[in-house]
Amino acid sequence: MTAGDLVDRLATHKTLGTAARHELAWLATHGSLRHLNSGDVLTAKGASPDGLFIVLSGRIAISVDRGAGLHKIMEWGEGDVTGMLPYSRLVAPPADTVAQEPATILAVHRDDFHEMIRDCQEITTILVHTMVDRARVFTSSALHDEKMVSLGKLSAGLAHELNNPASAIERSAALLEDRLEDAERAMRALGSCQLTEAQLAAIDAVREACLATRTPGVRSPIEQAEREETIADWLSGHDLDTSSAEALAETAVTFEALDLIAGVVEKQALNAALQSAAAGCSVRGLASEIQDAAMRISGLVMAIKGFTHMDRASVAEPVDLIQGLDNTVAVLRSKARGKSAAVVVEAEPDLPRVRGFVGELNQIWANLIDNALDAIPDSGRVDVVANREGRQVVVRIVDNGPGIPEQVRERIFDPFFTTKPLGHGTGLGLDIVRRLVRHNDGEIAVESRPGRTEFRVALPTAEVDDVGVKA
Repeated sequence: MTAGDLVDRLATHKTLGTAARHELAWLATHGSLRHLNSGDVLTAKGASPDGLFIVLSGRIAISVDRGAGLHKIMEWGEGDVTGMLPYSRLVAPPADTVAQEPATILAVHRDDFHEMIRDCQEITTILVHTMVDRARVFTSSALHDEKMVSLGKLSAGLAHELNNPASAIERSAALLEDRLEDAERAMRALGSCQLTEAQLAAIDAVREACLATRTPGVRSPIEQAEREETIADWLSGHDLDTSSAEALAETAVTFEALDLIAGVVEKQALNAALQSAAAGCSVRGLASEIQDAAMRISGLVMAIKGFTHMDRASVAEPVDLIQGLDNTVAVLRSKARGKSAAVVVEAEPDLPRVRGFVGELNQIWANLIDNALDAIPDSGRVDVVANREGRQVVVRIVDNGPGIPEQVRERIFDPFFTTKPLGHGTGLGLDIVRRLVRHNDGEIAVESRPGRTEFRVALPTAEVDDVGVKA
């Protein structure tokens, strides 16, 4: 390809074609053509690009491992430019830049940039605009991908949390139909016994045991089995049907109450009375379990709604940090439970609100607490402490993990840097956290030593903003 042919081809280039022809001729004179086969590496991960790459044909792309295999973050085709651009602060790409198909590029070495900036002002302007657009797209892509990773973790945790109460409702509802039939059958038998007021009062005393406060704590399976066996022995000793022993054992009914009903109700009616009481207790217990499970689901939905703030506009407003921290801990509870970890939120009374973007603040807490849970050992501890310090509210996320090695501590906020094993971290979480903290006019710092790592986020109070507005 002659220099004239190359200039003609550059004149049709989507990005650079509007530049003056003499500037395109400068590129043709100073550039060198490179031909890449599919799979060839144009720029290796960690290696600084040696110049500007003008794509004449084919496609090249950069992909990073976000924890679930390679993920393409940017791609360039015919008519695009990439590599080092004038005034760019690019030091090293986060991954290899690879040809997706046979490609031809025109490379201008970075040593010629000073002359290009001086002699090719139109091209330089175009490339600077391209650099700004590239940074914007990369930042938006990184933020979106990190949010998707967080959403995946959140969805998995929420599904696990919802599964337990949903299963409890399904199980209890299935049992409730059978228990209602038992209760109806027992009530018909009891109705034919023509009991006196005193006898009915004794039966009511047993039924009221269903509503009595349970013994503090939960009986162990052995304790429950022993109680059921003891009640069965009592029933057997009175020549009664022992099928109601299990339902009675679940209640707080006492043997004094059983003796009382046995003393005033004759044997034929006593069997029907205890079966009726047992069925009624079982129905009430199942109804209570369904109510508790439904309230648990409702609480989780409210927590996830408060965490994501799906119904709120993306505008800065006074934010209750305690509510956000509590909601975040709620949606991460299953992960903490999986490690038998304690996550404790402690807040100063009457903590002032901060002014910020509530969804972004919750994203900050989610990333930091999630990282802390990853860092701690089984049965570890994460403390979330919020206090007022002057005109700021400071939130500290402290874990008792092994700490961050000193040699990498300065790099933890760098994009794509991670101390987690391959496939377990994107290296974007803390970079996103820092951006979001800055967007909310805050500051973030970290201190770490073995056994204690603290991330400190300081945010201005809403009162400071209000004073500024009034002034």
